[in-house]
Amino acid sequence: MHPLLKANLSKINFELGRSLAVEKTDQVSRYVPEPYRAVFTLSADFELAWAWRFSKQLANPLPDALAKARLARRNVPQILKHCEQYQIPITWATVGHLFLSECHRNGQEPHADLERLSHFENDYWRFDRGDWYRDDPCTDYQTDPEWYCPDLIEAIRASPVDHEIGCHTFSHIDCRDAVCPPRVFRSEMKRCRELAEADGIQLDTFIYPAHTVGNLDELASLGFTNYRSNIGNRLGYPVQHPNGLWEIKSSMQLELRPQWSAAYHIYRAKKTIDRAIKHRSVCHFWFHPSFPANYLEEVFSEVLAYLDERRDELHLTTMGQYVRWLNGRE
Repeated sequence: MHPLLKANLSKINFELGRSLAVEKTDQVSRYVPEPYRAVFTLSADFELAWAWRFSKQLANPLPDALAKARLARRNVPQILKHCEQYQIPITWATVGHLFLSECHRNGQEPHADLERLSHFENDYWRFDRGDWYRDDPCTDYQTDPEWYCPDLIEAIRASPVDHEIGCHTFSHIDCRDAVCPPRVFRSEMKRCRELAEADGIQLDTFIYPAHTVGNLDELASLGFTNYRSNIGNRLGYPVQHPNGLWEIKSSMQLELRPQWSAAYHIYRAKKTIDRAIKHRSVCHFWFHPSFPANYLEEVFSEVLAYLDERRDELHLTTMGQYVRWLNGRE
C-alpha cells in the first residue's frame, strides 16, 4: 500500500474509532482515583544504540544505531526541560548497560559472565552471526557515549519532576519464551537489579524490548510489579495476572510519521487524551527519545502542554506509582 494512502486510511479509521479500542468496565473507581476522570502514564524506551544494532528496518544497522543514539543523547536534556516546564513524569525504561560508566573485555568476550541468546530472527531484528555483544566497544561513556549513559540517568534522577527509572533488560534482548530461556532472562534481569540498586534505585516497572512479551513468571519472581503490553492501541484498564503482575496497555506511540503534518500529530494525541477523559479510562503513551528534534519541539512539547492543561481531570503518574496505588500502597 502506498504510504500516503495508508496514512489517510489511518486518519479515517481514527475518526471512526476503529484504530483505538475503547474498553468498558463497571468498576471505574478501581482504576481511576477520585477526583480524576482518567489516568495518564508516559514511558520512554531508553536504549541508545542497543535497540537498533540488529534492526531489519535500517539500511545500515550499526551506523544507524549510533546515529539514533546520538539523537537520543541530544534530545533527553530537552525532554527533561519540557517535563519540568509542564510537570509531567516519565517512566524511563532503561537498558541496564546504560548504567555502566565503562566495561572491559579482560581477554574474553564482552560480559562473559552473562548468559547469551542463541541466533534468532523476529519481526524487527536479525541476529544471525557472531556474539550477542559483538558491537559493545568495551570502553567508557566518554569515549563511546552511544553505549553508556550514567550521566543522563543522573540527570533524570536529579530532575525536580518525580520520574521513574524502569527496566528494559540489560542488553535489549528478545524476551519471548520461544527465544529466551529463563536462565538468560534471569541473568540479564539480575544484572539490571544489581546496577540499579547500587545507585539506590528500585526497579518496579518492566518494558519488553520490541514488545517481545515472555518469561512473565520469571519477571514476577524477580520482584517486578508491572509491564507494558502493545496489543493494539487501546484505552482500557490494567489487568492483574495470577502471578501478581499488572499489565498496562499501550494507547499510542509518539513518533514522527512523515505523511502527517505537525498539526495532525498534535490533534491525534489530544483527541486520544480527550477520549480517555470521556470514557474514564487509562491512557498510556510511549516513545523513543531518538525522534527528530523538530518532532520534539513542534509536537512532543505541545502534547505535554495539553496534559498540563487538562491535569485537573487526569491523574498524571508513572507506571510504578500507579501500580502502587492499584495495590493500595499509595
